[in-house]
Parts: sequence; structure tokens; C-alpha cells
Amino acid sequence: MIEALLVGLGGAVGAVSRYLVGLGVGRFDVRFPYETLFVNVVGSFVLGWVTFAGAGEGALLVVGIGACGAFTTFSSFSVDTTRLVEDGEPVLAVVYALSNVLLATGAVVLARLLVPTV
Repeated sequence: MIEALLVGLGGAVGAVSRYLVGLGVGRFDVRFPYETLFVNVVGSFVLGWVTFAGAGEGALLVVGIGACGAFTTFSSFSVDTTRLVEDGEPVLAVVYALSNVLLATGAVVLARLLVPTV
């Protein structure tokens, strides 16, 4: 039961953080979904860091599953990509999809490189 509470605590922090990022990015009138790209890259870096740093089970529950799970979003990524195609921007949709995959994976690799070897 305590594990579920830890995940919920982290999830609350991640969800509120995601909402605040949306408010900040929403101020700009842009067609490219920077908000989702940002949260996916940052969340991937944080998850990579706590994973490769050898964080304990509690930290992985709070930060990894809870906070990163609520902060990052594959569903918004999918909707954003579909909307770009529907809006007549297929090239931008491909750029966006590739940016998410490559930058998020690059963020995990960067986290791995920055974590001191144990």
C-alpha cells in the first residue's frame, strides 16, 4: 500500500508540473507542439538519471513511475502528430515525431553519461 502512495505522490507532482509547463508554453502562439516535446525530453532525462544512478525502490516509485509517468506523455505526442498531419503539415509531423524519439533517447543517453559510474 505504501508503494501506491509513493507513486501517487510522485504522480501528483508530475501532473501539476505538466500542467504548469502547458500554461507557460501556451502563452506563445506556435503551431509546433513544443510543450509535449519538452516534457518528453526532460522526463526521459530524469528517468534515465534516477535509473542509472541506482536510485532505491522508493525513489524509483516516486520519481520514475509517479512523477515521470505523469509528466511525460505518449498520448499527447500521438495526438499532436495526428493533428499536424490533419492540418496539412505532414513534414512537420515527421520532424516532430523524429524529434521526440531522437531527443528523448538522446536525453537518456546523456543522463547515462553524466551519472558517475559505480
